[in-house]
Amino acid sequence: MADTSRGWSADTRTRLSHYGNFLADINQTLSTSVIEQKLNKKLIEDFNYIKSQATYPLSKFMDYITYSYMIDNILLIITGTIHNRDKGEILKKCNPLGWFDTLPTLSITTDLNSLYETVLIDTPLAKYFHNCLSIDDLDDLNIEIIRNILYKEYLEDFYKFCLAELPNPTDEIMERLLSFEADKRTINICINSLDTDLSSDEKLKMLPSIGLLASNDAIKYQLSELSDLENLKILMSSVGPYKDFFNDSTSAGATSKSLEDSFYEYEMNLNRNAFTQQFTYSTIWAFIKSKEQEIRNITWISECIAQNQKDKINNYISVY
Repeated sequence: MADTSRGWSADTRTRLSHYGNFLADINQTLSTSVIEQKLNKKLIEDFNYIKSQATYPLSKFMDYITYSYMIDNILLIITGTIHNRDKGEILKKCNPLGWFDTLPTLSITTDLNSLYETVLIDTPLAKYFHNCLSIDDLDDLNIEIIRNILYKEYLEDFYKFCLAELPNPTDEIMERLLSFEADKRTINICINSLDTDLSSDEKLKMLPSIGLLASNDAIKYQLSELSDLENLKILMSSVGPYKDFFNDSTSAGATSKSLEDSFYEYEMNLNRNAFTQQFTYSTIWAFIKSKEQEIRNITWISECIAQNQKDKINNYISVY
């Protein structure tokens, strides 16, 4: 049987050449994981280059962008530690955009209060932890509760910064972008908590106070009281931008679309609109999010080719 991997590798390398020479130092046959790794490295280099040229308030704005990756890195290490996973392997999975010097020391203890006092108190995320410190047992459920509380505090803080410190129209664009991020988290929290014993009050503590869903107290309360997915679908059918997110398919005869794909698609529409305004800081956010989606697309297409599943290649979210 002929070896098609070399042909796929060479053709892929040629077609990705317009991204620059980011594959120039790869001598072996390309794999999907290598392509994804190199694309992410290029994105991080671009982000850091822009940040090195930035002054306030753009520099602080870009700091806020990194905070979400810091949250994910912290929870990744805590989760890995309680499951006794290899520290070196966990650190390799951390996103460089969310790296800070004391991150590796998080693996020294599984007690959140100790982690806060010894490590987290000196990070920009310290102020987001005040509603988490009462959580003693760091099991998988509580770690997700901590993640959601941290993101709630982070998004609300970022939102306040954008409205108070950024010029128009950046503040208006970021209001829309961050409101969607909050709504997306609210919907996912409601879905993921359906099969848990969390009370309505416990859910409300995790739901952001910004966004379209938070602007209506009745809807927010109903979301916290949901007990099954069908009621969530009914409730969302009355919320303009999200009314079609829970349809079983995009249209008659169309390929079924997951909720995650609906989120990504709507997010890309918001990011495209962010580029229609000139000289706004919000384009940095839109650039990062669009590049991340582009990387997911390239990874998906590369894997479809490698697995000879070319009929599925077009099942990606358009960036442009």
